[in-house]
Amino acid sequence: MLGLVLASGVRAGQKKEFLTPDEIEKIQDAQEVDARVKIYLQAASLRLKTAMDRMSGKESAPGDPLEFFSVEDMLDGYYRILHSVMLNVDDAVQNRMGDQKKSQAALKNLKTVTEASLPQLQVLKKLSEDQKREEAWKLIGNAIEITNGAHEGAAKALERKFAASE
Repeated sequence: MLGLVLASGVRAGQKKEFLTPDEIEKIQDAQEVDARVKIYLQAASLRLKTAMDRMSGKESAPGDPLEFFSVEDMLDGYYRILHSVMLNVDDAVQNRMGDQKKSQAALKNLKTVTEASLPQLQVLKKLSEDQKREEAWKLIGNAIEITNGAHEGAAKALERKFAASE
């Protein structure tokens, strides 16, 4: 299922924390997979929106939790967040951990958010090309790849769930 996408690999050499302290606390408090995935996906969406704002010339307000993250940090964070989501969902589905309805809710959320993220990533890719931001362009390519894989994995898992229940 989602495990195939994980073969795309974890990016080596990552040192900077990709979540804010508040996000980390919320994720640690969220014990159920659906709640945890929701928090992760909100963090991922925030990174795409903020990266889009920054690449469009809008700076973060003082005190913004992402104020000191570069566009590249946010794109890398988005990738790493989606990777974490995939691990959480895959683990819950494969190991039949917890409530299956919560796993299904997490899969639906993942499918919806990744579907909405793809057009944003395409806009970011065009902006990075126009601004000749090579590192951002590479990171967006990675983000598109993992987003497509997560979307496809969630869609297939949901199809199997519905087919098995008929």
